Amino acid sequence: MTTRVAIVGGTGKLGGIIRAVVEAEPGFEVHATLSSRDDIARIDGADLVVDASTPAVSVDVVRAAVERGINILVGTSGWSTERIALVRPLVEAAGTGAVFIPNFSLGSVIGSALAAAAAPFFPSVEIVEAHRDTKVDSPSGTAVRTAELVAAARGEQGPVLAPHVDQRARGQQVASVPVHSLRRPGVVARQEVVLSGPGESLSIVHDTIEPAAAYAPGIRIALTHAVDARGVVVGLDSFIDLGIGRAGAVAAGA
Repeated sequence: MTTRVAIVGGTGKLGGIIRAVVEAEPGFEVHATLSSRDDIARIDGADLVVDASTPAVSVDVVRAAVERGINILVGTSGWSTERIALVRPLVEAAGTGAVFIPNFSLGSVIGSALAAAAAPFFPSVEIVEAHRDTKVDSPSGTAVRTAELVAAARGEQGPVLAPHVDQRARGQQVASVPVHSLRRPGVVARQEVVLSGPGESLSIVHDTIEPAAAYAPGIRIALTHAVDARGVVVGLDSFIDLGIGRAGAVAAGA
């Protein structure tokens, strides 16, 4: 059976990449391509909605899909744990699935997992992320997800050390982790997690160089799982076994 996919934000950069993957993937077809300003009713008849719109529109897209009983795959940035919590009751009550993917890049997902695995060993963790100057939100969804994973991995060790966070130049705190966002031309996406302890530091860096090539494998994985998902699922790592993170669990006393 062919899965009919409606792509909201399908006229944008990420949406275009997703559309190309859907068109090339066996068992999937594009049912409708919507801009962020189109009538959301055009998703009617789809088996799966993919949201690649904008942070301001995304919540309405999720609600529209859930109200229609359609599973949704969300690639739009800006979905923190707190924001996801607002729609979780709607998804669970409807018995549908909502999959939130902060980053479709496998390398990015691995980088975030490595940072979480290392976090229990270092009292200080900060994130510096850079995107092109046209990105409308900050911090990035990837940075938010990384910070939340770092905080969860630290468990009983508690929040990271973040001195002078009352000073605006110290960045926005996400789950206690300072995040610094750069928006400049000539860059696609870059994230550096800097973990520091007495006498040493560790940096974990991921660069996106060619988005279409970097995102396509992750998009295929997410599409396949989003069709039958139930409830709220967050992160591409929910669908792949990275085989890392045990060191952090041991350090946390698990």
